[in-house]
Amino acid sequence: MGQITEKTIDIDNILKDKMGAKAKWVPRPLVSWLKRVIHQDQVNAYLWDSRNKVGTDWLEECVRYLQMTLEIKGMENLPSKDDGRLYTIVSNHPLGGADGVALGAIIGRHFDSRFRYLVNDLLMNLPGLAPLCIPINKTGHQSRNFPAIVKAGFESQYHMLMYPAGICSRRQKDGTIRDIPWSKTFIQKSVEYHRDVVPIHFGGQNSPFFYKLANFSDKYLPFNLAMIYLVDEMYKNVGKTFEVRIGKPIPWQTFDKSKTPRQWAQYVQDIVYKL
Repeated sequence: MGQITEKTIDIDNILKDKMGAKAKWVPRPLVSWLKRVIHQDQVNAYLWDSRNKVGTDWLEECVRYLQMTLEIKGMENLPSKDDGRLYTIVSNHPLGGADGVALGAIIGRHFDSRFRYLVNDLLMNLPGLAPLCIPINKTGHQSRNFPAIVKAGFESQYHMLMYPAGICSRRQKDGTIRDIPWSKTFIQKSVEYHRDVVPIHFGGQNSPFFYKLANFSDKYLPFNLAMIYLVDEMYKNVGKTFEVRIGKPIPWQTFDKSKTPRQWAQYVQDIVYKL
């Protein structure tokens, strides 16, 4: 995890790290565009201003910074922090950024910060967030270690907060905004480690531009171009109200052999969208 400086996020350095000497061949207009799309100066100003906060405090500061109003329904369904048990908390992922921050703030406050995200390792560049993360890099060399990383998370004394879709929601053919089918990992690990599953639905959506770009990228490109725009989408959502619905915990014993883990994952995803 890097030090917080007045330029914590530095596109020039990231390109050098990833590309080495070839970075100098990246056209300058493209670099300037990247800095603009990821709001490099704005994000760095926030990271600098919030440099004394970490973990749940940092997440709550983020919610304030983004002027998010959270309307929480079903708070009574969150298990008591003192019941001595560990849970897998799963949610849809409509926004790809602000929803992760907001949910972390809610869960972190309720459980006295005793939770961890399973997240893309790019988020480790955010020093205030990094202590709450178990990083996953599915594209790089770390992908071979993916099972070990997940295992370490579930063997820990932390509640796990997961987005089983892995990427943020997409616009479906019928026009609805919905996650792609969920990965079965959370079912398998919840059964293995006897963790009940807490389903959460987060309301909200990104811009029409984002969904057009995401669908194009998914269909025609070998990488997730839409991901670059997630920070831009986060700033477009400043000042909005979001509804968070928390469902009743689903006992791990529910996930028996009558369905495959993938079918059980679909079952939980359907519950989330009915909340």
